[in-house]
Amino acid sequence: MTGTVAPARTTRWVSARGISLEVRGSGDPVLLLHGIGGSAATCGALAEVLSAHGYRTYCWDAPGYGRSADPAPSADGSTEGYDHALVVAELIAELGGGPVHLLGTSWGGVIATAVAAAHPASVRSLVLADSTRGSGVHPERAQAMRARVGELRELGGPAFAAVRAPRLVSPACGDEIARAVESDMAGVRLPGYTAAAEFMARTDTGPSLATLAAPTLVLVGADDIVTGVDESRLLADAIPGAHFGLILGAGHAAVQEKPVETAAHILRFWKELDE
Repeated sequence: MTGTVAPARTTRWVSARGISLEVRGSGDPVLLLHGIGGSAATCGALAEVLSAHGYRTYCWDAPGYGRSADPAPSADGSTEGYDHALVVAELIAELGGGPVHLLGTSWGGVIATAVAAAHPASVRSLVLADSTRGSGVHPERAQAMRARVGELRELGGPAFAAVRAPRLVSPACGDEIARAVESDMAGVRLPGYTAAAEFMARTDTGPSLATLAAPTLVLVGADDIVTGVDESRLLADAIPGAHFGLILGAGHAAVQEKPVETAAHILRFWKELDE
């Protein structure tokens, strides 16, 4: 796939829970879930390409991110048990019941995996980009994930992003994309990030991978030093019949660094499904 893609008309839709979605194109529905330091804008370039090829794309701002409402706290005022997978399943039902092509990057992929396991009828296919089983695979990883919340609270979004965002892109990443990745992370809000980090810290999707029924594509940037190529290979090996793709010249933020190349893998995968 080469050349540029004419921008699709983008509209905004808000769910009953106050979840904001950027909507593009028409055709089979695709729901894109961004990473823990992102927003709907993170997936925008990829959504442009997919919508130009006959799909209706929905890029969410996760609860507490972008233009979405903050996650509703429990009776004790915390969001420790907030279930993003349930929110996504409810969102799919509100959009018409699906099944949807569900595409998650990093944390979004962890959510997408949980949705595919718990609500298989809602998922036409599963695409996991630079994702993981979750931070609950090891106590030290869970502790490190929860510690990020204190770091964000202490530093504030812009300084937090200045420290972390450079690790998300490949050494070959252009300045414009690198600035966009950092800008997205600089805009994270504490309520949304807190709920997201807690979801990651308590989640290990490993035991459910062998039960997944949705056709699955696992993608990873060749230069990903955050979740890493080995973790993505583990996902692909554990999920029955999963396909695996390597995005050259991209790091953890592959969907932003290489949206056209990422889309090429995805469109080829979906074409095989349709055939």
